[in-house]
Amino acid sequence: MNTQWMRAAEQGDLETMRDVLLGGVDLNMQDANGRTAMMAAAYNNQIAAFEWLVNEGADVNIRDNRLDNPFLYAGAEGLIEILKLSIKAGADTRMTNRFGGTALIPAADRGHVEIAKLLLTTTDVNVNHVNNLGWTALIEAVILGDGGPKHQQIVKLLLEHGADPNITDNDGVTPLSHAALRGYGEMIAMLS
Repeated sequence: MNTQWMRAAEQGDLETMRDVLLGGVDLNMQDANGRTAMMAAAYNNQIAAFEWLVNEGADVNIRDNRLDNPFLYAGAEGLIEILKLSIKAGADTRMTNRFGGTALIPAADRGHVEIAKLLLTTTDVNVNHVNNLGWTALIEAVILGDGGPKHQQIVKLLLEHGADPNITDNDGVTPLSHAALRGYGEMIAMLS
């Protein structure tokens, strides 16, 4: 029954999910990888199945063996509908991934503008959180970004929402210095 439950969540098979739940499966059951049905649905961007699980009361804050939960995963992967539903389900915005980062940090480094905007405008995510590498979302947007329009928009959003441009990395290097090293003129102007 547990295998059928997880497979149905991965495939977005609501009919089977309803039947298996009525058969007595634990809504928050975890597989060998620590995944719940919510995580299986999130990994496969099965929005209807994920929303059904939210409505059934599944726990959005359970993490898998990689320390991901739907909120963190959706932020990193740019899955805006899963992220919105995770927020609706009461996702804990203070939880961090295996790198010690909030959902905002990978969203910033991967150029997920709409995800960053959603996190900054609808949650209490800490814009100045420092991960295990000693990087904030602002630093990651500069270091791991390409300096292009998406990362420029993210830097602008972060600054507008209180990102501190004076927080340095573990080597004492500011976001401005990182932007200068990479020749990112638009970012240099924003950070100056």
